Amino acid sequence: MLMGVYQNSIDAKNRVIVPSKFRDELGYKAVLSRGLDNCLVIYPMQTWEEQQKQLSGLPKSDPQARAYLRYIYSNAVECEIDKQGRTVIPLNLRQAAGIEKELVTIGMMDRVEIWAKEVYESDGQGGMLDAEEFKSFSSRYQV
Repeated sequence: MLMGVYQNSIDAKNRVIVPSKFRDELGYKAVLSRGLDNCLVIYPMQTWEEQQKQLSGLPKSDPQARAYLRYIYSNAVECEIDKQGRTVIPLNLRQAAGIEKELVTIGMMDRVEIWAKEVYESDGQGGMLDAEEFKSFSSRYQV
């Protein structure tokens, strides 16, 4: 299970070091894509393949389903994690997530999120719940 939060940065060659705690689960080949929030997501290949199976069931006749698939697949790239634990973030994905230098990398159960530090720490952008939202969500879903 991928969990925890790490702070790191992107280098001049657009490489980010994937925290060592995440590398075992990600392996040396993964899929990097835009997340549904203002972040990037690294999926282990197995998780990506499972997601593909689910997405293949969406109705091709539904314009929203097609738009969703376009969003997911047009922003996805296979990435390799080198022996030093680095992977390259393409410029278009860096720009989409607002990544300039400092990053926050988060384990999210079956995937890794990469956030621009400024975006993650800005008011509510990191997807964090305040105390009232946390209580409301917890009671609604019984968690």
